[in-house]
Amino acid sequence: MSHLLMERDEATVSYTMSRIRGKDTSIEIKLRKALYERGCRYRCNSKYIFGHPDISFKSVKVVVFADSEFWHGKDFEENIGKIKSNTSYWIPKIRRNIQRDNEVNERLTKEGYLIYRFWGNEINKHLDECVDKIIEGLKSRRYKFSKGGEE
Repeated sequence: MSHLLMERDEATVSYTMSRIRGKDTSIEIKLRKALYERGCRYRCNSKYIFGHPDISFKSVKVVVFADSEFWHGKDFEENIGKIKSNTSYWIPKIRRNIQRDNEVNERLTKEGYLIYRFWGNEINKHLDECVDKIIEGLKSRRYKFSKGGEE
């Protein structure tokens, strides 16, 4: 009986994980809509910028990443014990994601980009503050807002 239950749980986990998207997540969409309302015109997941940032303003070298806490390892060392299944896969995977994020930050910084990384909870709870930070960075780089946007 428990063997059947275990198979169903693994199938449920597998199905759930297959539904998770890498692009156009709810936090990305929320941030993009708020930026658009403030007069920002951007590119999504640009293949021309290292790391394929979620939102980019290439002309002024500003990029934005909207990172989910699980996939990008927020407080990973403190939360590592919460991963209960398939630890031999998930722990190295998340560690590699953290390493990749650091590599992306390092390279884009060397290329002169201003980088913003926001956690999903930050975007969900403090959207206006996140947008304000990006707007400040864009203004510091003399970004040209669309009509009706920030002056």
